[in-house]
Amino acid sequence: MTESYDVIIIGSGAGGGTLAHGLADSGKRILLLERGDFLPRELDNWDPKPVFADGKYISKDTWYDRDGKAFQPQVHYFVGGATKLYGAALYRLRPQDFEEIKHVSGISPAWPLSYDDFEPWYSKAEQMYQVHGNGGEDPTEGHRSEPYPWPAVSHEPRIQELYDDLGKGGYHAFHAPCGIMLDEADRPRSTCIRCTWCDGYPCLVHAKADAEVIAVRPLLDRPNVTLLTGAEVTKLETDGSGRTVTGVVVSRNGEREVYQGDIVAISAGAANSAKILLNSANDTHPNGLANGSDQVGRNYTFHNCKAIVSLSKEKNDTIFQKTLGINDFYLPTKDYQWPMGNIQMIGKSNAEAMRGEQPEKTMFAPEWTLSDVAEHAVDWWLTTEDLPVPENRVTTDSGGNIHLAYSSTNDEEADRLYGELKKVLNHVGMAAHHVLRKNFYMDMAIPLAGCAHQAGTCRFGADPATSVLDVNCKAHELDNLYVVDTSFFPSIGAVNPALTAIANALRVGDHLLSRMA
Repeated sequence: MTESYDVIIIGSGAGGGTLAHGLADSGKRILLLERGDFLPRELDNWDPKPVFADGKYISKDTWYDRDGKAFQPQVHYFVGGATKLYGAALYRLRPQDFEEIKHVSGISPAWPLSYDDFEPWYSKAEQMYQVHGNGGEDPTEGHRSEPYPWPAVSHEPRIQELYDDLGKGGYHAFHAPCGIMLDEADRPRSTCIRCTWCDGYPCLVHAKADAEVIAVRPLLDRPNVTLLTGAEVTKLETDGSGRTVTGVVVSRNGEREVYQGDIVAISAGAANSAKILLNSANDTHPNGLANGSDQVGRNYTFHNCKAIVSLSKEKNDTIFQKTLGINDFYLPTKDYQWPMGNIQMIGKSNAEAMRGEQPEKTMFAPEWTLSDVAEHAVDWWLTTEDLPVPENRVTTDSGGNIHLAYSSTNDEEADRLYGELKKVLNHVGMAAHHVLRKNFYMDMAIPLAGCAHQAGTCRFGADPATSVLDVNCKAHELDNLYVVDTSFFPSIGAVNPALTAIANALRVGDHLLSRMA
């Protein structure tokens, strides 16, 4: 028997979990489908060996590159989605990111909406996810209608020293926006114990502002909200006209189940959302659902990133390191006509994480040598915008498996940003030690595996010929289908995409409340 709901949401991460939270007070019957389960709270959450070296929380999926070579993607399927292991760096896109930007490798297209359109939703998202920050420090940030709800997380002594030295050198370092449950003014009431296990780890004490803790858990006792875990959506069915989704087909506990919703919202991640639509092809939509434009799966982006470990003579005993960012090179400078991107700090190095990241280089290294390196390490994350290219795309084969064709863009800008970081490090008495391309967690043989910031496979826009979704993230070709994860991005900018996904889910949720009313 097909069960019916007012709204079915596929995926419980930054998009889907937030959307469910925004709709819950309406009283409408909401079904939240998550293919994973709750991530267990266990000591392994904070153990770098199972997290980094063993990849305990990484999915067992197999994807294929453009040549048919299999790889294991660095994706996570849990209640809360990818946010369960994200670093909770919750940046707004810069105002210029919503406009057309010229890059060395091509054009980053304009969005159909502006920064001003998104700004109120950014403020709501920051309030909801308890973002800590200081407005006005970063000269590239846009205007704010409201201040951050919490003051920025303070720098620990070694990072404060770097912050001060950067200021003396003419750089505009700022306190990075962090989503954590931390009240430094009233520490006994704080959930966060300010530990090093934030970036890339689950939070054992539920102090990270992830979608499970912030958005989903508060709904579990609501009579109008149903969460089903272990529920992988395999396809969507439509009526004869192809204009209405009439069935959400789920594989659960080895059984086929079908659910019906007046409104269906997909938020499965850019690759998996495209997979669902492509695998839902029927007579009316022979190339995949909502794919009359042939844009579903195209324009896959996931940032051109480098992780840097820098070393100095001084020991770095910092515990929570993700408090500093630099955007001096985000936009063109007087010395370089192209945007380069964002510099921020990442979680503190440790010996086990290094073994996981560089297994071949560290295989024979004694533990004490890696520990000594980690004691002197300061860790950085460099992000350059990856351009939307139609040939960078998700497709599926006859078995429904994901194939990901991808070539990197803006490599020159990324290399230039690394050069600027080396100048910064020289100024503060450090040197770059090594680079890991694309993926901080493991040095994979191919860069496709590091897909934490994936976006762009169902871009929104005003023209149905060149986009999949309209400005409210409804599929142009269907009356009741929405996509609310980062798939809707026309471009990805050069900062972490999570806050924009959260803000957009709140925006789309407001639209759906009006529609259902």
